Amino acid sequence: MSKDLTGKKLGIIHAAVFTASVVQKYVDEIMPEVTVAHAGDDSVQNTNLASPVGTIPKANYRKFVTFAGFLEDYGSNLILLACSTFNRAVEYAMPMMNVPMLQIDRPMMDLAVRDGRRVGLVATLASTVPSSERLLRLAGEEAGRTVEVKTVLSEEAFKQLRAGHPEKHNEILLDEIDRLSKEVDAIVLAQVSMTALEPLLGATRVPVYNSGRTGVTRAREMLEAAL
Repeated sequence: MSKDLTGKKLGIIHAAVFTASVVQKYVDEIMPEVTVAHAGDDSVQNTNLASPVGTIPKANYRKFVTFAGFLEDYGSNLILLACSTFNRAVEYAMPMMNVPMLQIDRPMMDLAVRDGRRVGLVATLASTVPSSERLLRLAGEEAGRTVEVKTVLSEEAFKQLRAGHPEKHNEILLDEIDRLSKEVDAIVLAQVSMTALEPLLGATRVPVYNSGRTGVTRAREMLEAAL
């Protein structure tokens, strides 16, 4: 039986403010009694997208640490980073903070590497690919296995989402997932915005993990373990 988390506070940091509603949906389902404080800045994603692939502006790491400090001052019991592109920010910030921190993608990657050594990564932003592949391989290394990552990048899907065509975004990605599932043991969805696919997937050949459900589930486990 789950423990009651009434009175606990969860701080969530976003690189784009629109993802707050995406993550909040899972919080409402998985830990509705927890009080949530969202912090976000669209300039983080905008500058990430404007930078060369694999390069994260230093200012974005500074903004993350600043937001984390604000959320710690607020009294957060756990801070969750809901951005895939600069997931390394959690590793940089943890030594500076007095509360636990979690990167939203890590739980789904931990699950995927246990399913097999061939893991598919579906992304819609090129800027996310290097950091997501690194984190996936790190999860494999810490689980004691070598992971073969097969990445599918669909920037067209993201363009459709930003243009206000979520149905087309979903259609493109569902086709990519179906093709990729023939070649891997598990699939992880890089962007938290891709959690919209969850109710549309149906029965898949291999497990398909999204960071919204797995990340918030792990956050609840961490909060309960601290009681």
